[in-house]
Amino acid sequence: MSVKILHAADFHLDSPFEALPEELATVRRREQRDLLERLADLTEQEDVQLVLLSGDLLDSGTSYYETQDVLFRAFSRMKAEIFISPGNHDFYSPKSPYAYVRFPENVHIFTSPLIGSVELTHLGCRVWGAGFNGQYSRPLLNGFVSPEDNIINMMVLHGDTGGGVYNHIREAEITASKLDYLALGHIHSFSGIRQAGKTTYAYPGCPEGRGFDETGEKGVIIGSVSKTDCDLRFMPLDGRKYRILPVDLTGADDALSAVTSSLPWNTERDICRLILRGTVDGVVDVGFIKDSLSGRFFHLTVQDATRPAYDIWAQSGDDTLRGIFLRSLKEKYDVADETEQNAIISAVRYGLSALDNAEEYAV
Repeated sequence: MSVKILHAADFHLDSPFEALPEELATVRRREQRDLLERLADLTEQEDVQLVLLSGDLLDSGTSYYETQDVLFRAFSRMKAEIFISPGNHDFYSPKSPYAYVRFPENVHIFTSPLIGSVELTHLGCRVWGAGFNGQYSRPLLNGFVSPEDNIINMMVLHGDTGGGVYNHIREAEITASKLDYLALGHIHSFSGIRQAGKTTYAYPGCPEGRGFDETGEKGVIIGSVSKTDCDLRFMPLDGRKYRILPVDLTGADDALSAVTSSLPWNTERDICRLILRGTVDGVVDVGFIKDSLSGRFFHLTVQDATRPAYDIWAQSGDDTLRGIFLRSLKEKYDVADETEQNAIISAVRYGLSALDNAEEYAV
């Protein structure tokens, strides 16, 4: 006997999307809610019996009315049993949405940091879980061992196998648990399907990226779990993607043409950061490039990480205003990280242009 599951985590509904203009942030929050409807469609298409949501379904301890409405509507559409393990962002408290938002009867929320279970006799399985009661959590899995019986034992849990204060989960504890499947949340990239002893475990990652630290394919885990086998796969969800596109401008006569020719064709739905690299003469007009290409993206930022084709510090030893200006910035440059160095190089180039009353600095 096996159970068909869908495992998802880290939706972070109602995220502020502070890096986007407010009108685009509003669009993104609406699209996050649409993910719930797509999840309901997927459970129907795949005949899912069990939905495991491993924490940070919400981004904080508050939520918009529209989100609460979609949660109830989407969960009501699902014929599956739904289990939620609150995480560090949406931890359970008497004031949290989990305490006052109306959920349909097929939704089970683990509100205690003590591991408990719900037995689903009609599915031949038992679902274990616990929830955060604050921003941080002690190790919750430590000492847990599932019963050795003929019932499929699964657990939904938010925690960090990498250590730290967000319910540190050690692989030895996963092995000792003797669970058939451990559905984890907290890490925002797909972990792959892993094994510790007889226990299969995985992080699905977030279902859709929210920043440039969450690039690439995002989705959920779907498949079947039995006492003897887990047949699980990662299923990407076709949502907006964050993409970082480096472009080398070395030798380019026209920066805009070089950038345009290097772009992939399918970027209209993407939130993209162009990183301009290579060695160039003069100053790259980042604003012009951004304005010229913004229509090809949902949102675009452009970062200038180019280097001058000449020794920009060559005159730093001169006893002139130019030399004083260069020396002061070189001292900062020598102790800066890469991001700060890029900003300092831009400041030097624009500063030298200003000293020469030139449109761009040229040697």
